[in-house]
Formats: sequence, C-alpha cells, structure tokens
Amino acid sequence: MFEHFFQCPYCWEDISMLLDPSINQQTYVEDCEVCCNPIQISSKFEASDLVAFDAIDIEQ
Repeated sequence: MFEHFFQCPYCWEDISMLLDPSINQQTYVEDCEVCCNPIQISSKFEASDLVAFDAIDIEQ
C-alpha cells in the first residue's frame, strides 16, 4: 500500500489515503475523514510509482 497526503476539496484539511499500487488506474468515491463530504479519488500508477492523483469535489 502507498500512503498519499492531499487537501480535502471541501474543508481544506490535510488528510491521507492508502492507495493500492497493484491497481494501475482507478476512480472511486470516499468520504473525507474530517468533514465527511464525498470526494472523487482518481489515481494512476506506472511501475508502482504514482504518476497522477486527483481529489475532486463531486457536489459542484
């Protein structure tokens, strides 16, 4: 597992998330651990290196 730190697009708190580098590309929704709002998470790995990450406010 790979721990990645980022800011919540709602409350701007720094949070971390465990990402699985064995899955090359994925998109899913997870609630912020601070404010509980849903965040769309997108990650992309190449050769076990994180090459792209997005945390998007899905209530826009």
